[in-house]
Amino acid sequence: MDELAALLGISKKTIYKYFSSKEDLVTASIHHLIHEYKYALEHLIKEEQDPIVSVILMYQKAFEHLKYFKPAFIFGLRKYYPCSNKVFDDFRDDFVKNRVYNLLKIAQEKELLVHGINLELFCDIYFKRFEEIALKKNNLFEIYSNKDLLNHFIVYSLRGITKPNYSNSYFE
Repeated sequence: MDELAALLGISKKTIYKYFSSKEDLVTASIHHLIHEYKYALEHLIKEEQDPIVSVILMYQKAFEHLKYFKPAFIFGLRKYYPCSNKVFDDFRDDFVKNRVYNLLKIAQEKELLVHGINLELFCDIYFKRFEEIALKKNNLFEIYSNKDLLNHFIVYSLRGITKPNYSNSYFE
């Protein structure tokens, strides 16, 4: 809090006027980041008709945001700020279980996916907690480009469950 107050040129007392604790500040920051991301998503995929491309676009935007995170931030949430971590976990779970899953369900209904895919299992394996892998030990966002990470985490996984005749600009 001392560093933040100094950076902002205000006193700690002023910060505590608006936030009752560090965790309150961290939670408010998480809520803000989530709100900004959701707002960006709504405008990004608003007119996209292809559900597979929509999933890719959502993760492309997520990767743009995650490159600014340090591994310690994600892991520190769990250890030091359990309420803030719950907000983040709830967002991630809702994002995967609702947004991604529902888009893949639409792709399945449009017969873009190979027969027999268990979408819930696919989402659990490929989309849940990928940031923990990407940010663990060696921060992959510092080693590889966002395009490489998007391809290896998202695009290639989706390509593996789509029918051979399906294509989009990210698959080429």
